[in-house]
Amino acid sequence: MESSSRPCPICGKPVAGNAESYPFCSGRCRTQDLANWATGVYSVPAPASEVDEHVDPLRSSDESSDSG
Repeated sequence: MESSSRPCPICGKPVAGNAESYPFCSGRCRTQDLANWATGVYSVPAPASEVDEHVDPLRSSDESSDSG
């Protein structure tokens, strides 16, 4: 029975589902993906409620100096 393949998310080469580095075609592509997360190339958006509650440190210091 032939294993189905998917493209590597980094380089697009086909990767068999039973490959050691799945879903990547190689350790190099796996490392590149990790580097993308570490350097901020990828990010997970925050839910709207958390974004609305985010306080900008520069803005909050400006507002406190205006009131004092």
